[in-house]
Amino acid sequence: MTDKTPNIGVVGVGHLGRHHVKHLSNNNNALLAGIYDIDSVRVQDIAAEFNCRVFNSLNNLLDECDALAIVTPTLSHAEVAEECIKARKHVFIEKPITKTVAEADHLLQLAKKNNVFIQVGHIERLNPALLPLKNFDLNPKYIEVQRLAPYMVRGTDVPVVLDLMIHDIDIILALVNSPVKNINASGVSILSDSLDIANARLRFENGTVASITSSRIARNKVRKIKIFQQDMYVTIDFLLGLTEIYRVLDDELNDTDAIETVPLDSYGSHKKIVYEKPEISQFDALEMELSNFIASIMGDETPIVNGQAGREALDVAIKIHDMILEDIH
Repeated sequence: MTDKTPNIGVVGVGHLGRHHVKHLSNNNNALLAGIYDIDSVRVQDIAAEFNCRVFNSLNNLLDECDALAIVTPTLSHAEVAEECIKARKHVFIEKPITKTVAEADHLLQLAKKNNVFIQVGHIERLNPALLPLKNFDLNPKYIEVQRLAPYMVRGTDVPVVLDLMIHDIDIILALVNSPVKNINASGVSILSDSLDIANARLRFENGTVASITSSRIARNKVRKIKIFQQDMYVTIDFLLGLTEIYRVLDDELNDTDAIETVPLDSYGSHKKIVYEKPEISQFDALEMELSNFIASIMGDETPIVNGQAGREALDVAIKIHDMILEDIH
């Protein structure tokens, strides 16, 4: 634990990098040391907007930082992160952690050697609608996820599995907490040169099954997850910020949070179905993600999504993607 306010730099100030700069410049628990980007025009615009310092090289920025947020294209994550970690700096890397699992493994080994940590920006882990599940004993048996988005040219250089589906892979791995036993997947490229729609069915060693559908050619946005287990069903609409929980309880048990109760006495079970709709606390997930990064630097917390979790999500995503390509060809 340290009382020193950490100096944090941002590498990459594109669409998402700008939001990192904004939040870090407004965070009272950290100092924005400065920014670096190979786009000299863009970096000056962002510096003017947020009144921050521009560095003309990564090495110069490293000299002024305790930690860095890496918000560059995925292809450069490994190279940039390696330089930061070798300089003994903690790193926040936007998802996916790297392009390949081998690169991720190398960074994890390097971080351990240099006594620094890696946090990965799987922001959906902090979706406000997901957080109420922490109050329940989850043991999912079947999970169904849909993440659909309208077509946008930006980002289509990355296949939909690594762009969208990886969010849900990370959530599912955290919920199930069991190794993946086997994978079945299919998909197709429609409007771009990479996969635009994909479906994967994961079976875990503990028997849980998860079905994930991701598309970036939908007419409307859909981001939903359904979780089924013994005596409990959960449905979450991430876009609406709506979480609904149905549980089967014994008659004598009271649930003060229940909105509606349906008795099942007619079936001789002496049980009831309880419907709950937890109140969702609204907050900026990226702001909370970066606050967790800062607190982890100071030794007060640990990363919500650490490097190993980012590596596991990437591993499953690549296996899904490779399986689909093999089937297509």
